[in-house]
Amino acid sequence: MLYRITYVSEAMGSLGTSLLSVAQVLGVSEVNNRRDHLTGAMAIDAGRIVQVIEGSRSDVDRLLGRLRTDRRHTNLSILSDRPVATRLFDAPMAHCHFETWSTGLDLLAVAEGRVPVDHAERLLAECARGDDTSDAARTGTDG
Repeated sequence: MLYRITYVSEAMGSLGTSLLSVAQVLGVSEVNNRRDHLTGAMAIDAGRIVQVIEGSRSDVDRLLGRLRTDRRHTNLSILSDRPVATRLFDAPMAHCHFETWSTGLDLLAVAEGRVPVDHAERLLAECARGDDTSDAARTGTDG
């Protein structure tokens, strides 16, 4: 069975401010997610991270275990954890730059529950696919 987990956390150190740090995380995520058959997308803005991960229960849980001990972020909070019939994402890990996208996503509003999780997931999936964005709005892999 396939599961989708959406979480928020607060970036620590250079992760929230350095494009190099984000690129390094994306590179490692791509390798690990390909190995573990995970797909998803993340967005980072003003020190807040929102990420969606899809895969088997055991693979998703293993990744969550690593994320909970990762010192690059804190206050990890699961917004949604549910079985799904199909994947929203094709890429092992896409990075969405909502500040350059025509449809924004307020990550603080997501974290505070003012934006429904399924809406945030759809926007991340649209960004990951390149729908309604410039090439500058999305980075990551194409699976």
